Amino acid sequence: MKYLCSIIFILFTHHFSFSQTLVAATPESQGMSTQRLQRIDKVVNEYVEKSYTAGAVVLVVRNGKIVYNKGLGYDDLSTRKLMQKDAIFRIASQSKAIASVAVMMLYEEGKFLLDDPISKYIPSFKNPTVLDKYNEKDTTYTTVPARREITIRDLLTHTSGISYAGIGTKEAVAIYAKNKIPSGIGTPDYTLEDAINRLAKMPLVHHPGEKWTYGLNTDVLGYFVEIMSGMSFDSFLHERVFKPIGMNDTYFYLPESKFSRLAALNTEDKDKMVMKVTGNQGNYPTQKGTYFSGGAGLVSTATDYAMFLQMLLNGGKYNGQRLLSPITVNMMIHNQIGNLSVGNNKFGLGFGLTTTAEAARIPPSEGTFDWGGYYGTTYWADPKEGIIGLIMTQKVPNSYGDLGEKFKVLVYQAITKLN
Repeated sequence: MKYLCSIIFILFTHHFSFSQTLVAATPESQGMSTQRLQRIDKVVNEYVEKSYTAGAVVLVVRNGKIVYNKGLGYDDLSTRKLMQKDAIFRIASQSKAIASVAVMMLYEEGKFLLDDPISKYIPSFKNPTVLDKYNEKDTTYTTVPARREITIRDLLTHTSGISYAGIGTKEAVAIYAKNKIPSGIGTPDYTLEDAINRLAKMPLVHHPGEKWTYGLNTDVLGYFVEIMSGMSFDSFLHERVFKPIGMNDTYFYLPESKFSRLAALNTEDKDKMVMKVTGNQGNYPTQKGTYFSGGAGLVSTATDYAMFLQMLLNGGKYNGQRLLSPITVNMMIHNQIGNLSVGNNKFGLGFGLTTTAEAARIPPSEGTFDWGGYYGTTYWADPKEGIIGLIMTQKVPNSYGDLGEKFKVLVYQAITKLN
């Protein structure tokens, strides 16, 4: 089946590879139904009316054509400002795919190999240790030597043993907090050099390659990009990724001229109904931050992110610019974690991957690559059916996260002709 997925990707990129930018087309011209796509409006608007969410931007692409793109509901509940298609969202962990592409661009330049130890380039990671015994009362701990060094592949696949600040294992959350390790989620202070060199001395939660553990791996990779390129991570992404593609609304920290387009951040009241966050929480994109988190720091629009995903479906090319070889893209969207799993799914070099078991549960085809963000954004790209789906909201916590899965159903039920 792995080889079948490779053939599907190669055939898709050969048939649909193009360099022009995304343009709108009728759903019918791309084997989809306008009437059936309108079911998305009904479901999202029901969530708005029931106060489950404030609003959303929804975008669907098929075969390189935008067949559905709408702002639904409200951007700002307090002013009843309607959601606009060009609203800028905190995409949090959707930053990881972009950072992973940056790493693989340098890989293609022959600067390193994926199984190189990260300590070869960031010496503070030399001789990693693994947490052994932990005392909750005073956060003291003992360690044992790691069985091997952390590799760049481990970081791209979240198998390094590095956990997350704030949302990781309880031991890691406490240890990282004590040592002021930033999560990258609304943490604009520090620098990558300072934070990552301190993180390097923290104990791993398991031996490298032993398990899949979501962690600060991609923040480490952002610093790695700085070392290998001689540029700040912010500058590298702007010059090498965003500018060539035409992603003009994607940043770590917004220019003041775009502050008004930053979508309002929402939360839940005691009855789990949506309410706008008060105070300065969520305002970090409007600061002059110095921490460029590859794991969680970017803001973007649905359209910008669709361009990025279409570049990958095109085999690494978009807007007349080639960022990656189709061979490299094919590597990135194939299982890199062996017998380990992420729920029903596998993981590539920066992406979750839909397996046969997952494709039997929910419509996206086997081989679809996807992920989402902490603040309520979700994406997927399906090479077999040429589908890109994006739904972007801004709400934490969110008791109604099933909207993302319903959206997948609503997109695929609108297909009238298979690729």
